[in-house]
Amino acid sequence: MQLRKVKSMQALTIEKISKSFANFYAVKDLSLTVPQGTIFGLLGPNGAGKTTTIRMIMGIILPDSGQIRIFGQNNSVGIRDQIGYLPEERGLYRKMKVRDILFFFAELKAVPKTQIEKQIDYWLERLDLAKWQDKKAEELSRGMQQKLQFLLTIFHDPQLIILDEPFAGLDPVNTNLIKDIILEQKKQGKTIIFSTHLMEQVEKMCDSICLINKGQRVLDGALQEVKRRYGHNHVVMEYEGKADFLDDSTLVDSHDDYGQYVEIHLRKGADPQALLSRALDTAKIHRFEVVEPSLNEIFIDVVSGK
Repeated sequence: MQLRKVKSMQALTIEKISKSFANFYAVKDLSLTVPQGTIFGLLGPNGAGKTTTIRMIMGIILPDSGQIRIFGQNNSVGIRDQIGYLPEERGLYRKMKVRDILFFFAELKAVPKTQIEKQIDYWLERLDLAKWQDKKAEELSRGMQQKLQFLLTIFHDPQLIILDEPFAGLDPVNTNLIKDIILEQKKQGKTIIFSTHLMEQVEKMCDSICLINKGQRVLDGALQEVKRRYGHNHVVMEYEGKADFLDDSTLVDSHDDYGQYVEIHLRKGADPQALLSRALDTAKIHRFEVVEPSLNEIFIDVVSGK
């Protein structure tokens, strides 16, 4: 039986959901919307409430209050059949062989039997797992297990794909492979929500984001609009020599220094050219660029209360 595809402008709508455990609020009055056919980043530090939010979307736990709608419908078992979910913790049957796991899962998700074998062959080749198809899940490396779990997430052609740390345990080659498949899914009209600590991936892939901290929304919107809100008082610099210029409080408000590369937040009203002149006193400058702030810098500033 084919999954029924529901048309709605919003793939996900969350209205003022809360969840507490004893006297601790894991999520409090959280609202957000995810437009259909977009990639949405659900971000936050450890313990912010991201995984709790995802588990409420999936119906694993229920909110104490508020409402969740998926494709305009109330959250129910039937509508959740259209969701593919990659949890941060692996949930593979460790003693089952790779191909058997895929076949079993496909039947659970009502994938037409005439398509199962063909789809399994295609995806095993695509994810470079074909030679491991007769191995037990426990025999796979961490990266291979992650690819298998990702495959289980998208195998039944879900319309909403939720990925919790999808790149965990993957080397750069496989990270790029999974990234390409995620973008392919978007081109097919799928909606992708992913939660990750890799801000570089979010910045390159996401259309919009929601940053939550201590269970509450603290920043959200279209990614480019979020970055524009933080202005153009940021400088990226690659240098060689002494970084005495970073201690000049008349020019530098804060910085993130990596040794020979530094991201600088200028003091309000400071002239970038004055900073360059000051830096040339003690260092050789290989790159000096006034840029929008990186998402990583915004994340740190917002979470730290700056």
